[in-house]
Amino acid sequence: MQNPHILHDFDQAITSLRAEVISMAGKARHNLERAIRALLQRNIELANAVIADDDEVDEHERHIDKLGMEMLVRFHPLASDLRLVVSSMKISMNLERISDHATNIAKRAKKISSSQELHDTTLIEPIYTLADQLLRDAIASYSEQDSALGASLHARDKELDRIYKEASATFASRIEQSEGRSQDYLHLILVLRSLERVGDLAVNVGEDAVFLGTARDMRHESNRSLS
Repeated sequence: MQNPHILHDFDQAITSLRAEVISMAGKARHNLERAIRALLQRNIELANAVIADDDEVDEHERHIDKLGMEMLVRFHPLASDLRLVVSSMKISMNLERISDHATNIAKRAKKISSSQELHDTTLIEPIYTLADQLLRDAIASYSEQDSALGASLHARDKELDRIYKEASATFASRIEQSEGRSQDYLHLILVLRSLERVGDLAVNVGEDAVFLGTARDMRHESNRSLS
């Protein structure tokens, strides 16, 4: 029989790991929301805050990696416990990349805000809305252990891909027609690209949540909906 103190320590470690991932997810999503707001409101101060706060997300990732490795070495978890540790570490990596994209958007927001207002910037909003919905549900699929929700994200990401391509084509045509604003439209195309990648990364988080709950690896499936 295992030492009850060891079991208690393991339960505490599991709780700490999950809480750390959920906290990191909230900060990454908040950074993305503020980056888009900085872009739409031409708020350079807010953009600077997003850039500065990315360090906090990086620190979360380091802490999660440390917790995860300590748990693997000390407790040798098996089955669902092992999947929780591995999935949490993988999810933190995706969340760190999402925050990096938020930082990139904030940097481009600063550059766009330094020139005359560009009304086409509002075309970013529907792409952001879809990306944020995917991210929100990806986080929920992990925190609520909802495998069905996690598995649903891949199909929903196709709509994000569709409107991303449409908006990118629109901005590309604007580059050809614009007078002195081609650089700003290029920045907007790259903002769109970051949002499209956020959707992909949210799908990755959802897939890790599915693996956590069911031991099912969706990464190379042609049909990713739950049967």
